[in-house]
Amino acid sequence: MTATQTAVATGTKSWIAALLLCLFVGTLGIHRFYVGKIGTGILMIVTFGGFGVWTLIDLIMIAVGNFKDKQGLALAR
Repeated sequence: MTATQTAVATGTKSWIAALLLCLFVGTLGIHRFYVGKIGTGILMIVTFGGFGVWTLIDLIMIAVGNFKDKQGLALAR
């Protein structure tokens, strides 16, 4: 590792599992329950994924690797 690179801590939750959950049942917030974000998962159920907008944003964030779990750790690839 060079001086400009930093190690990124990753959690135990799978990136691909979160992506697939978001893709197929994202409006129900199941991917948020999977990563431990229970409160926002419930909000997604109530609002049907923010009427689809919130789900789309989460899908993009997961796909580019910018989505974090409850502890703020990146999803494991």
